[in-house]
Amino acid sequence: MKIVLSPAKSLDYTTPVPTDKYTLPVFLEEAKLLDEVLKAKTPKELAKLMHISDKLAELNWKRFQEWSVPFIPENSRQAVFAFNGAVYDGLDVYSLNQKQINDLQSKLRILSGMYGVLRPLDLMQPYRLEMGTKLKFDKYKNLYDFWKDKVKNKLNEELHEDESFINLASNEYFKAIDKKQLKTKIITPVFKDLKNGELKIIAIYAKKARGMMVRYIVENSIEKAEDLKGFNMANYAFDSKLSTDTELVFTR
Repeated sequence: MKIVLSPAKSLDYTTPVPTDKYTLPVFLEEAKLLDEVLKAKTPKELAKLMHISDKLAELNWKRFQEWSVPFIPENSRQAVFAFNGAVYDGLDVYSLNQKQINDLQSKLRILSGMYGVLRPLDLMQPYRLEMGTKLKFDKYKNLYDFWKDKVKNKLNEELHEDESFINLASNEYFKAIDKKQLKTKIITPVFKDLKNGELKIIAIYAKKARGMMVRYIVENSIEKAEDLKGFNMANYAFDSKLSTDTELVFTR
């Protein structure tokens, strides 16, 4: 099984990491190229490009200036321990055991505007670069243009024929994958909550549920999409009437 997940805007580089194992991003040279493009911009240009405040622009300008290779534990952090948002609250990686972290490393791929695809234990330096950022450089119209083939080729290289492929990424990030060219069927879990008598996707709950689904997969050593239907964390339950072959709907 392979799972794709979005990154988070919030980062944590202070909480002690419970493992000294790490790997290096496969697209480190590409990330270096992006850093060189972004390093040349002023804080005001970053604020305009990313639609962020002057304060955030200053922070990220500083990050791009300090970004450097080689990546080592002293200047970087394993990705799954660096991202800190609702998805990663749901995953709660700090409470997984070493066997489960190894399983996570095998199964989970985090899509990234800066790094393309990250394995959980890939070292990364702090950044902010959303996949939807309209960054034009060289011959590329935007980050989708830059990453689409690279990400698709890497995922296809890792996927076995008929291996389950679970999309738990947001639309913004999943658009970075050339879906028609993936060599296996894509299964997308969807999480809906009852609000005012209507089932709706509520972003903050759906994000946390995506992280919980990743946790459910590694806690239960799940390999087949069919077995996701047993997911029952946070009172969600599989709804067969709303689901299709490629979309598994969970409601509460």
